[in-house]
Parts: sequence; C-alpha cells; structure tokens
Amino acid sequence: QVQLVESGGGSVQAGGSLKLSCEVTVSGYIYSSYCMTWFRQAPGKEREGVATISPRRGSTDYVDSVKGRFTISRDNDKNMLYLQMNSLKPEDTAIYYCAAYLGACGDNWQRGPNYRYWGQGTQVTVSS
Repeated sequence: QVQLVESGGGSVQAGGSLKLSCEVTVSGYIYSSYCMTWFRQAPGKEREGVATISPRRGSTDYVDSVKGRFTISRDNDKNMLYLQMNSLKPEDTAIYYCAAYLGACGDNWQRGPNYRYWGQGTQVTVSS
C-alpha cells in the first residue's frame, strides 16, 4: 500500500517559481522500488505526464513543454518526491498530482492508468 500527499502549490506570477513536494508512505515494498511521476490536469484538458524519475538510479524524463524549466528529484531516505518549477507560464496552471508505479518507469511513463497510487493533488495557478 502506498499513500501520497502533495504540498507546495499556490499562486504565482509568470516567471516565478514553485517547488512541489510529495510525501510518500509505503508498506511492503520500499520507496526506492517505485517509479515516481508528476502529472497535471488543467480545466477542460486531459491529464498529462509532466516528469518522471526512476526508482533507484534517479534517471529522469520530461514532457517537452517543461524541459529546461522543471526539475524532478527524489530523496529515497526521506520518502520524498519533488518538482522544482521555474520560469512558470500561465499554461502551467493545473492541478498537479504525484503518482507511483512499482518497478521501472519505461517508455510509457506518461500513461496514467499504469499508476496504481495517486495523491490528492495540489493547485498551481500562474497569472500573466
């Protein structure tokens, strides 16, 4: 069983920064066994995989629209996941979710149904 709790959302102006956190509680498999991914969903749009980080080596991948602006990281000792978001744009406005998948991330990391465990989401609003 895995429980995920996001925090750190808020309202910022375009060009600003926010850092999202996801506190992960696990039982059974250890946290470092899980592929971790940030998704987002804007009003009227489909859910989108934003960034992913592999279980142990910490390899990362990003959707093109955030490359160079967002950085995903994890602390396997603290069971934490982070998303540093810089140079924010109004189109980054969405609810951001962290999600966990047991095993390697793989090429289909952006596919939401692959993930069994989800947080409740945190709102990010970027004004122009």
